[in-house]
Amino acid sequence: MSGCSWMSRCGVLLVLVLAASVAGVVGGWLLPASVRGAEEPAAVKATAASDWSQWRGPDRNGISAETDWVASAPKPLWKASVGEGYSTVSVVGNHVFTMGNANGQDTVWCLNAATGKEVWKFSYPCGGKVDHPGTRSTPTVDGNRVYTLSHQGDLYCLNVADGKSVWNVNVSKDYGGKRSQWGYTCSLLILGNRLILDIGPIVAADKTSGKMIWQAGNDAAGYSSPIAFKNGAETLIAGFNGSGPFVVTAEGKVFSKALWKTAWDVNAATPIVEGGRIFISSGYDTGCALYELTPDNLRVVWQNKNMKNHANNCVLYNGFLYGFDGQVNEGPLTCLDFKTGQRQWAEGGIKGGGLMAADGKLIIMDSAGELVIAEASPAGYKELSKTKILGGTCWTMPVLSGGRIYCRNHAGDLVCMDVSGK
Repeated sequence: MSGCSWMSRCGVLLVLVLAASVAGVVGGWLLPASVRGAEEPAAVKATAASDWSQWRGPDRNGISAETDWVASAPKPLWKASVGEGYSTVSVVGNHVFTMGNANGQDTVWCLNAATGKEVWKFSYPCGGKVDHPGTRSTPTVDGNRVYTLSHQGDLYCLNVADGKSVWNVNVSKDYGGKRSQWGYTCSLLILGNRLILDIGPIVAADKTSGKMIWQAGNDAAGYSSPIAFKNGAETLIAGFNGSGPFVVTAEGKVFSKALWKTAWDVNAATPIVEGGRIFISSGYDTGCALYELTPDNLRVVWQNKNMKNHANNCVLYNGFLYGFDGQVNEGPLTCLDFKTGQRQWAEGGIKGGGLMAADGKLIIMDSAGELVIAEASPAGYKELSKTKILGGTCWTMPVLSGGRIYCRNHAGDLVCMDVSGK
């Protein structure tokens, strides 16, 4: 920059300010700045354009703003063993955070993003028989803290720099949570100075101490994670528990809710919020619906069985939903019109894993362990690359961050693929 004129510097600054402003808006609904983290510690240098600090990314919508990556021929960079589970990764600067279980212990990992080598790890007892053993939730990084939740309800606040515990609670004992058949799965949401978690009732806790601030509702637990959004000047929180979709205020008042019953109360997908409308979807032949948020209730705009998300979310991209219609290992990759719910296409060759979107493309980890990159287009399925990278059970959503794609299987093989094109 030393060789640039004062005017050039101002122009660059203006572009950065505008980009930051745009990044905080999704569909005209401003997301809380706290969702993207607060002050960054020296130990973890942030690069805002590529950070993926929580479940489903900076705006919790499964979309990355990265454009400096290539879709063809991803190259293996490193592989690590992190223990059993389905936790995906959070990435801040040059550090990767994830979770796994081995020998009756959960371990929270901090790895070097470039090499996969351990920076630190934190372990604690987490046993008990459960179908599909291992970790479920994804670490949430906020400034100099990282927050994690076990399927048994152990909530930890750890130092980002060294992994030491700052505080911990058990959400069943301390918050009145209702543990479901397959355990707690919520990935924690940061809203200002509060942690928001869906554990049957939705709870807000002080993120510095873990002390509960409020509790709303008393429903059956599901397997979803909440999302915050703006309704005019008011901040609201949307969730999807075992009883159905709901909306509460940032102060813990129930705003609206609807009944949505699924076999075994498996409502797992995070609601998708766009322009005053909320999309939900469940498996077990239940289907999907679009609701309009009104002052009195959630009003059904449309409802059908064209998209039945079992364990992973759809992504809403340029007015169209992309996701897996049906159970894990089975459902085809499908595209729906968000406004009408009409199916645009379905691709049976790609089945039942997880996906995200970036730069007009879908990044897919299918249940067969293949990393697939395809165009995000309602016109039809167009594959750009397919690379076999894992074996075993592959249900976890991939993550693109800093020119690298991270994928894992249930056994705990975490692989990093280079898509920087360098």
